[in-house]
Amino acid sequence: MSNQVHPKILELCAKVTAKRPRTVIDHLLEHGAITSEELQVLYGYDHPPRAIADVRDQGIPIETFRTIHTESGRKIGAYRFGDPDRIVRGRIGGRKAFSKAFKSALIGRYGAKDAFTGEECHPRFLQIDHRVPYRVAGETVFEEGKPEDYLLLDASSQRAKSWSCEQCHNWQEAKDVDICRSCFWASPEQYAHIAGRDVRRVDIEWQGDEIAVYEDLRRRAAGESSPISAHIKRLLRKAVGK
Repeated sequence: MSNQVHPKILELCAKVTAKRPRTVIDHLLEHGAITSEELQVLYGYDHPPRAIADVRDQGIPIETFRTIHTESGRKIGAYRFGDPDRIVRGRIGGRKAFSKAFKSALIGRYGAKDAFTGEECHPRFLQIDHRVPYRVAGETVFEEGKPEDYLLLDASSQRAKSWSCEQCHNWQEAKDVDICRSCFWASPEQYAHIAGRDVRRVDIEWQGDEIAVYEDLRRRAAGESSPISAHIKRLLRKAVGK
């Protein structure tokens, strides 16, 4: 099957050594495609899109399609090499691991808290994330010596950011770094849009004694047959006279 893969893609594949993307690449070279089920059953990857993202992070184009499961007849996700013209240069090696010293520097700059919610977290629960997604800018515009290019996020915020960014046209097609920099997911302190949409948001967590306030808001919202978010908006509009 590898002799049917474009030479430019083969050249990139030969340079990949990390285990997870290497596993996916070897399967694609032998079989031409890999399904989400194969990633889970054959290779034990519980989150198949992450394994595919590891390959894309190497600059190798991968396209997603739907196929029919041979036994159940249901449609499942599958992946194959994409258009060689969509190769992203400068990505060989994939994401680089961050040093403990750099994480400590970020905590010293921002505090041990989630960038989106502002809630304090134990440092071990915080993850370093690029303000501008790696898939848009690659590693070339980032340096560990520039903490302003990074965020500290807890796992739930990182998942929310990843999902939103992956639906964004700029992430999928345009890959304009400036558009990303003006997005909430890159600059929650001051932003013009969220994934290209004219939206503003506030993330709030209630902890400890604050939970009683949340439960009171929840009960009031339920009494109005209203989502709690809508109830809070009504209270805020009333408070500011809007």
